[in-house]
Amino acid sequence: MERCAWAGSAPEYVAYHDEEWGTPLHGDDALFERLSLEAFQSGLSWITILRKRENFRTAFDDFHVATVAAYDDNDVRRLLADAGIVRNRAKID
Repeated sequence: MERCAWAGSAPEYVAYHDEEWGTPLHGDDALFERLSLEAFQSGLSWITILRKRENFRTAFDDFHVATVAAYDDNDVRRLLADAGIVRNRAKID
């Protein structure tokens, strides 16, 4: 398979390129996950987010929209204490 130049620098990029890049997403939860991860990526490299993605999925209940929409202050505190994700209050709020 021919890859984009950026895809060869890390195994996570190779997998992302080969399995996800350019593939349409379907469903609210999948779209919400991608939008959320893109927001958390702001100011960081995408590889940072890819390496933490499973932690994000766990922390954010697999990005189930209705569940995350019901998060309260306790959930925000839990997320801010989670070293497995990007802990930025502006991005979490």
